[in-house]
Amino acid sequence: MLLELATPTRQLVSEEVDEVVAPGTEGYFGVLPGHAALLATLGSGEVVYRKGREELHLAVHGGFAEVTPERVIILAELAERPEEIDRERAERARQRAEQRMAGRDPDGGTEEIDYHEALAAYQRALTRLLVVSMGGA
Repeated sequence: MLLELATPTRQLVSEEVDEVVAPGTEGYFGVLPGHAALLATLGSGEVVYRKGREELHLAVHGGFAEVTPERVIILAELAERPEEIDRERAERARQRAEQRMAGRDPDGGTEEIDYHEALAAYQRALTRLLVVSMGGA
């Protein structure tokens, strides 16, 4: 089946694959050729796709997936390949988000902490760390 994955600024994937696993907002879902039609919203998470024995990983953050029996189209707000992710920066973002979720401003300021915003940043950082570790970068 054809996998097409794009963001508003670029296309990352357009190739035949054997399987796709994507992070829906209601949980991960897997797609094999011949899958029933499906439209899903995406959260932050890892997209894994397989071609034969090769397994490839991408980080996606928000968007939509349209599934038909012949193809999967993923329109992501943001998507990153493992080699595009800076591991140290992602680790700093994770630590900062953890502090914010605990109610502390890591910069020492007195601004009000938005827990849900901090949680979303934490999920993005964890996704990046997972993808960079799985992608071998």
